[in-house]
Amino acid sequence: MQGFTLVLALAALPAAGNFLGGIAAELFKVSERVLSLALHLAAGTVLAVVGLELMPEALTGNPPWIPILAFVAGGVFFIGIERAIGFIRVRLGTGKETAGPLAIFSGVSLDLFSDGVMIGTATVLNPSLGFLLALGQVPADLPEGFAAGASLRRAGVPRRTRILMALSFTLPILLGATIGYFALQNAPEIITLSVLALTGGALTSVVVEEMIEEAHEGDTSLLDPVFLTAGFALFALITVYLG
Repeated sequence: MQGFTLVLALAALPAAGNFLGGIAAELFKVSERVLSLALHLAAGTVLAVVGLELMPEALTGNPPWIPILAFVAGGVFFIGIERAIGFIRVRLGTGKETAGPLAIFSGVSLDLFSDGVMIGTATVLNPSLGFLLALGQVPADLPEGFAAGASLRRAGVPRRTRILMALSFTLPILLGATIGYFALQNAPEIITLSVLALTGGALTSVVVEEMIEEAHEGDTSLLDPVFLTAGFALFALITVYLG
């Protein structure tokens, strides 16, 4: 297996992790405290992705102010996502309570998209690096899929729709991998790094404005901060020992 086929196969690993997390949310009864813990774990993981992989790589660009500006633009992009979700919610006549879970779903999709871009570009440079990166994302993506599925379940989204949405996590990572393999490999380096920074800015906004807020809407746990830092530490361990 080589070339684009290898890229797609590697990108499918994190997507499978998210899907399994979503299925776990369907099989087990999720209390508000468990959901809060899962959201904090996922939030810590996403912050680690941004802080340990996306931005350090993005800041190697020259001049560095361009990726930094792209990071800020990621916050603007997040506002656009929120507006789009609000528009869809109004058109469908759904309640305000669904906005948070849908935004979290969008954030997980963005994270998977960034994973795909990194896997696609890394595999072009070194297939072994792409494999390690893809493998390292799997345990980090499990809590994200669980949190997204549990949030949608708590919001009253039908089970069939939840499962279809869990399956759809495959699409953003395959899209990101395709872009990373075909488009960004021949693009100027500053463009590739700016895309990573923009994604990092959007993900940071999702964590602060949606994931943490959603986690605190119901019963919380004293262990929430521990799970937040544990999520960060988990991805740090993966980065150090498998990256």
